[in-house]
Amino acid sequence: MKNQTANQYFRQRFGCKVYRIAIDAGFTCPNRDGSIDTRGCIFCSGFGSGEFAQDKSLSVTGQIENGKDLVMKKMPAEGGKYIAYFQAFTGTYAPYERLESIYTEAICHPDVAAVAVATRPDCLPDETLDLIMRLNRIKPMWVELGLQTIHKRTEEYIRRGYPLEVYDDAVARLHERGIEIVTHIILGLPGETREEMLQTAAYVGRGPVSGIKIQLLHVLSGTDLAKEYKEGKFACLTMEEYTDLVRDCVAMLPEDIVIHRMTGDGARKDLIAPLWSTDKKRVINMLRQKLEM
Repeated sequence: MKNQTANQYFRQRFGCKVYRIAIDAGFTCPNRDGSIDTRGCIFCSGFGSGEFAQDKSLSVTGQIENGKDLVMKKMPAEGGKYIAYFQAFTGTYAPYERLESIYTEAICHPDVAAVAVATRPDCLPDETLDLIMRLNRIKPMWVELGLQTIHKRTEEYIRRGYPLEVYDDAVARLHERGIEIVTHIILGLPGETREEMLQTAAYVGRGPVSGIKIQLLHVLSGTDLAKEYKEGKFACLTMEEYTDLVRDCVAMLPEDIVIHRMTGDGARKDLIAPLWSTDKKRVINMLRQKLEM
């Protein structure tokens, strides 16, 4: 594979193994608080993609320390640094003062090498971008944008709540300020053809982004997507189909785009489909074979 994986890139950039610690800072989302909708995106669970985040009742520092303890229990022999990852819900959807406080707390932690913020492109006012730009001078800080698809039909179906032009504008304003961008896409969204999924990957690759996360569509209990699945309105990708798609997505990306994710985890207690995704080792091995890693 011509592109670097996140592990390879982080080792090169920071000189050691780097672990992500998912933080839940108690955010909500305009797609849930009534600003746009109250139902969330059709695939989004009640945790807002924060199923594996730390306990939001703890401070940011407390969550980082908990995350470090978990890493050391699993891999006690490996030292390293950490990425504080504001993952749950919309990581810029709060007043400026709140964002300044929690981002600064994370970035000043001595064991944190970088801070990543997952958010929506329509939740990036200029003052927030200027804050991130300022903190980015202290330690690396990047923004992860949930694009999922470039196709209007699918965008409306999943209730994303913003048009493609909003993503384009956010990318331009982040790039102007020298803030790194990682874009999330989902493969297997209902109704999309293989060609349409590849078009989304190609579109991301043409923009000034530094990284991409390629996510398999998970059907999680309690979501509106789960109802559609149980009614037989769509089928999930097979492992063969998915790994072929990932291979072809990566092949069309520029070499300098880092691959931050090629699959994903759905909480086992909530995952309805595809169940093959729970065998992560098997999926990764198949991806390695197809990508010649």
